Amino acid sequence: MHCRGLLDKIFEMREECGVFGIYGHPEAANLTYLGLYALQHRGQEGAGICSCDGHTMYIEKAMGYVSEIFSEERLKRLPGHAAIGHNRYSTAGGSMLKNVQPIMANCMLGALSLAHNGNLTNAASLRKQLQHNGAIFQSNSDSEVILHLIAHARGGSSGEKFIEVAREIEGAFSLLILLEDELVAIRDAFGVRPLSLGQFDGAYVVASETCAFDLIGATYIRDIEPGEMLIINQNGLHSVKAIDSNKRAYCVFEFIYFARPDSKIFGGQNVHRIRKELGRRLAIDSHVDADVVIPVPDSGVPSTIGYAEQSGLPFDLGLVRNHYVGRTFIEPKSSIRHFGVKIKLNAIQHINRGQRVVIVDDSIVRGTTSKKIVKMIRELGKAKEVHLRISSPCTIAPCFYGINTPTRNELIAATHQVEEIRKYLTADSLAYLSIEGLRSALPNPDDYCYACFNREYPIGFPQEDPTS
Repeated sequence: MHCRGLLDKIFEMREECGVFGIYGHPEAANLTYLGLYALQHRGQEGAGICSCDGHTMYIEKAMGYVSEIFSEERLKRLPGHAAIGHNRYSTAGGSMLKNVQPIMANCMLGALSLAHNGNLTNAASLRKQLQHNGAIFQSNSDSEVILHLIAHARGGSSGEKFIEVAREIEGAFSLLILLEDELVAIRDAFGVRPLSLGQFDGAYVVASETCAFDLIGATYIRDIEPGEMLIINQNGLHSVKAIDSNKRAYCVFEFIYFARPDSKIFGGQNVHRIRKELGRRLAIDSHVDADVVIPVPDSGVPSTIGYAEQSGLPFDLGLVRNHYVGRTFIEPKSSIRHFGVKIKLNAIQHINRGQRVVIVDDSIVRGTTSKKIVKMIRELGKAKEVHLRISSPCTIAPCFYGINTPTRNELIAATHQVEEIRKYLTADSLAYLSIEGLRSALPNPDDYCYACFNREYPIGFPQEDPTS
């Protein structure tokens, strides 16, 4: 059985994509490989790198993990001083090689390659319009819509064309565009997805998260601002305000789950520190008498530390995560209880035996995984009581800005009250972090998108409302 089918049951809220780019270094492709390796958590379906030596572009991409795709021999086929890379998890478009990025084409600007993190809310209408005008699409990714718009843009210079396109597309987009003589980074007006600028050995680097800078030894300079177009070439940096940006809508789930805890995002805020604060606020909101507090690894660890510090309960590891699940494995023919979860997690019996246990997790989406974890701690771990605490509010609405979430009807909190969910999970108690508690943990809380918790979407939808 293919691993993705089982892991879908384990990871109910799926990652989005990661982008990395560099300009001005002779080992551009090798450094992009390392950057993508650091960003592997943002997408595991496929990856690609496009490099340029100033005259010719070279591209390599495939399905799979970064380390599986890019051998030393393959990286040698990517010469040049500039490169962009992309890790893909399908949000718009299916999981197939033709949708793996970067995507490359030739147009009036010459050879051009593009990598995109996010989702366009008006992609369908733009695609239909482009097809009416004769465009032929090779994939069903909304990133190809951007490429066609660039080819059809009326502006004279590359910068004029990119600004025209940036003002036409709607939704979430952190874009990297590689030309023969420059690298361009563009971020949507709301800044939904993170995008940071750094410097390494005289070269400029751009990445979805700063953990990619840390791996190669780059220095974080600043975020690409919402609505900004940053042009990087042999003359250095040139910043242009491409789109009017009056309101921020940073994705709050980057702090809750998606970003790596060692990254700094959204103005240089440390993800680990924010997650610990979420745990503290959760303990203030919903303390319960217990003997030990344990995380659901790995994303639940920082908030569990914060919960333990605030509540005064001892922190311990009651669940162990197997980090070495491959892309494929054989599922036994005989039925094994909770196999889908146990392939990834297992309970430590002596930690939980006879204890009143608080389990801290970052979110509940469908609830199927949480139910299996509670039963595992109770039955295999021999816990006396199991209390579940969630370091985010109830997820009641899907995301349309670059995260592959289930439909509203599949979200357990959208159709059930907390007490009903508790009974389904078989927990002794269940509590979520309140939206007020979440906001209190964030700097400038009005700058975030909370649509998955309150159905208040900051970016509108051009056609029939998909949230209804």
